[in-house]
Amino acid sequence: MNHHAELAVYDYLARATKGETDMAEDIRKQVATDVEAALKKQFSSGPRDKFKLRMSNIGRPTCQLWFEKNDPEDKTPLPPHFLINMIIGDIVEAVFKGLLRAADVDFKDNDNVTLKLSDGTKINGEYDMVMDGKVDDVKSASPWSYKNKFASLEALAQGDGFGYIPQLVGYATAAELGVGGWWVVNKANGEFKYVDASSVDTDEVLERIEATVSHINEDKPFERCFEAIPETHYRKTTGNLKLGSECGFCAFKHKCWANLQTLPAVKSNAKEPPMVDYVFVDPQYLEDNSDAA
Repeated sequence: MNHHAELAVYDYLARATKGETDMAEDIRKQVATDVEAALKKQFSSGPRDKFKLRMSNIGRPTCQLWFEKNDPEDKTPLPPHFLINMIIGDIVEAVFKGLLRAADVDFKDNDNVTLKLSDGTKINGEYDMVMDGKVDDVKSASPWSYKNKFASLEALAQGDGFGYIPQLVGYATAAELGVGGWWVVNKANGEFKYVDASSVDTDEVLERIEATVSHINEDKPFERCFEAIPETHYRKTTGNLKLGSECGFCAFKHKCWANLQTLPAVKSNAKEPPMVDYVFVDPQYLEDNSDAA
């Protein structure tokens, strides 16, 4: 365990499972109030705001932000289940905070902050909590992300396409508090853990934030941040090119890559091959498997 509060929550849950404790009425009501507020935010706030730089997106690739600002019409529409996924995250946060309260863990709840950059730009956001004088975020994660992406700060830094690290550093800097970490909940089975981010190079991250904001505010020409990567099968290249993981969830990937084709992994022997975003596929394969194309 990486945090003293983990043990407290585990102990509370163990006792609750045995029927040896309960959750106080005021805590239950606070969870319900937080869930109601989340439902109102997600479903009753009207159209989503036009593009603006905010704490939740300043860590994203500049190519994605460029499209968000300059070419929003070509954004792939959000799927209907998007809001369900968002509200699941909100519910996880509300319930987890309830568990912390029930386990007598002291923390300060969410608050709005503003990060002021050197060029005068102000970036607004709302952090999840402050514990032990440090800003923490609560994240719900898929089983794969829970095990791999949130294995450590270093692991997350290798593929932080959603900008979780700059987001957390931005919150902490704006609040004039220390950088804490992430309380990560596996939304498939309820496992949870604390991922410590206190060792992050805050100055380096802030420099990246400044560079990103400058790039977008100055309306610099579009520049693709990533290149296609060779596909491999049993450590051998197949001759095909695919998008890297950084581009997988980008809503502008089809605009950025005109020849993009999402196909079952062409070399996979699995009964249900994973879907892959291909930039180039061997023409002979497409001819032999016209149904796949």
